Formats: sequence, structure tokens, C-alpha cells
Amino acid sequence: MPRRDRVASHADFFSFGTNDLTQTTLGFSRDDVESSFLPSYIELKIVDRSPFETLDTPGVGELVRIGVERGRSAKPGLKLGVCGEHGGDPDSIDFFETAGIDYVSCSPFRVPVAR
Repeated sequence: MPRRDRVASHADFFSFGTNDLTQTTLGFSRDDVESSFLPSYIELKIVDRSPFETLDTPGVGELVRIGVERGRSAKPGLKLGVCGEHGGDPDSIDFFETAGIDYVSCSPFRVPVAR
């Protein structure tokens, strides 16, 4: 039985920690990039925003989407959520809704923007 089936069949929910997923997928830590090269990348329009503020949908988002599809294929009623700063970003929330995420959570200071 594939691993996703084994995990999903015993889980009540999946909660994607998108900050950690972003760090792992992109291969750098938030602390390292925000204080070094990320501001230059934004200025040079290599990226339009920090991937730690708005979800990198082609990369990290696709991994979330795969987790949603595979988790729900193994357990159709599986609850799926996101925790982290992306849960407070309206653009990321829009993506999560279309991807099939049931709920988001974020730090308190981002709640008014998320609502």
C-alpha cells in the first residue's frame, strides 16, 4: 500500500505547514533570504513578492495540491488545512480554496487581512 494511503487512512486531518514546506522546496530559510538577496530579487523583478508572504503556487502550491488529491483519494472525508503565514494572505487563501483546503490558520496579526 502506498505511503499516502497508509497515512491518510489513519489520519483525521492533514495540516500543511507552508512556511516549512516553502523552505524545504526552495532550499533556503526565510531568515537567510529576507536579510540578504530577496529584496534585490524583488527590486529586479525576479520575483514579485516574498514566497514566505504569498505562496509560490507553481512549486509549493503544486505540492499542496498533490497532497490534497492523494490524501482525499485514500480518504475522501479527510480534513485538510494550512498553518502558517500563508494562511493569512488573501491571494494564498484563494489558491487554497481552489485546491480543496478546508481551513487555514495564521498568526493573530494577519487575521484581519485574511478575513
